[in-house]
Amino acid sequence: MAILALDIGATKFAAGVVGPGAEVRDVRRVDVPAARVWDTCRELLLAVAGGESVAAVGIGAAGPVDVRTGVTGPLNIPEWKAGFPVVAAVQELFPAAAIRFAIDGACLALAEHRLGALRGVPDALAMTVSSGIGGGIVADGKVLLGRTGNAGHVGHIVVPGWDTPCGCGGRGCVEAVASGMSSVRWAREQGWSGTTGARLAADAHAGDELAVAALRRAGTALGAAIASAAALLDVDRVVIGGGFAQSGAPLWDPLRAALDAHAGLKFLRGLRVELSEITHGATLAGAGVLAVGEPV
Repeated sequence: MAILALDIGATKFAAGVVGPGAEVRDVRRVDVPAARVWDTCRELLLAVAGGESVAAVGIGAAGPVDVRTGVTGPLNIPEWKAGFPVVAAVQELFPAAAIRFAIDGACLALAEHRLGALRGVPDALAMTVSSGIGGGIVADGKVLLGRTGNAGHVGHIVVPGWDTPCGCGGRGCVEAVASGMSSVRWAREQGWSGTTGARLAADAHAGDELAVAALRRAGTALGAAIASAAALLDVDRVVIGGGFAQSGAPLWDPLRAALDAHAGLKFLRGLRVELSEITHGATLAGAGVLAVGEPV
């Protein structure tokens, strides 16, 4: 019987078959459509299952989530923003399967702690900086879920100096300032002509002033947010993954400068902030670990 992993991202769905070592293979990805979202997700899961019976499915979903009811409400998927019962939908598709569900940040932390840069680190924060910003917390060697499963939702830490509206309804959230999607939006408002975070990073490396300014803005906000989160959680390691995190020095130099400026407490000295070793699909990898039954 097959074991599957599913990553419900803000812009893409990914799914694959989980092997005996919790590795995810035969991965397929599809863009999240504007409408009939579950139909697309359903067809992806059926294609990955390939007609086999399914014993278990691990689901990592963009949040907010409610793990008590099996509902996800990704802010960037309008059709699901009010809440979609993803666990019930997957259970209906595979009635005999055990369904295990967590927010994408918890899956990220699970992947990093079991497979990546946080192996052997008892207290840490894992973040993803991509189209959105999420995170997960490792405390005393365990991934925290919180009351509703949203622990580690660091994208909604409010950063000083910005009043940018956020999709959550608040203002000044680091996701609204520093995510790839938000950075592209801000750069375009200033006159930049590109459309993707990858192009923004490439232009910054080439010296484009607007692109450089956009990544400086994002890195500065990220550094401040990380300093706040590290002070709250008393961690000694932060690992950051996601596509926009791969932007290099134009993002990381201002991030480290802001971190140095804000992380002044003695217990934060020596705080390590690193790029993830998992170069692609960390949330899906964590969903694979979740699927084989490892506790979070």
